[in-house]
Amino acid sequence: MELIEGIMTRRSIRHFTGELISDEQLDTILRAGFQAPSAHNYQPWEFIVLRDKEKLKTIKDFHRHAKMIDSAGTAIVVCGDNKKQDNRGLLVADTSAAIQNMLLAAHGLGLGAVWCGIYDIKDYVLNLSSLLNLPEHILPVGIVVVGNKIKDRSIQDRYDKNKIHYDSW
Repeated sequence: MELIEGIMTRRSIRHFTGELISDEQLDTILRAGFQAPSAHNYQPWEFIVLRDKEKLKTIKDFHRHAKMIDSAGTAIVVCGDNKKQDNRGLLVADTSAAIQNMLLAAHGLGLGAVWCGIYDIKDYVLNLSSLLNLPEHILPVGIVVVGNKIKDRSIQDRYDKNKIHYDSW
């Protein structure tokens, strides 16, 4: 798949077969996350791979938009290390860039994936931090839920020339 085609055709997938992705596919997705740009090249991300059914079910129980997580079978919690990047805005931007890379990698591999936000929803941050025993300096930002998709979703052209401004508002 060409890069631009991948960007234009990627969609959030929420329906999975239940079959786990391979370790090789997981490795490719994680490597894509590590290739993301980051402010000052601090690379403040940390990735927690979840395949434990009980932990996935616990997330499903407290995160109202992660109901598909256990049917995917694999989730990657993307966290930011406040000791590596103490500017919260840059930390969230850096980890979000890693999330986008992982979503595109999953799509390029023919898998389905969806980004479930964590930060800045206090209950989600607290519940996930507790579930995963995160140190105080580690902030969970989002979850990449990834699996073998049941089917593709239709492509949407989201281009909106009314949202483009040149030289001033």
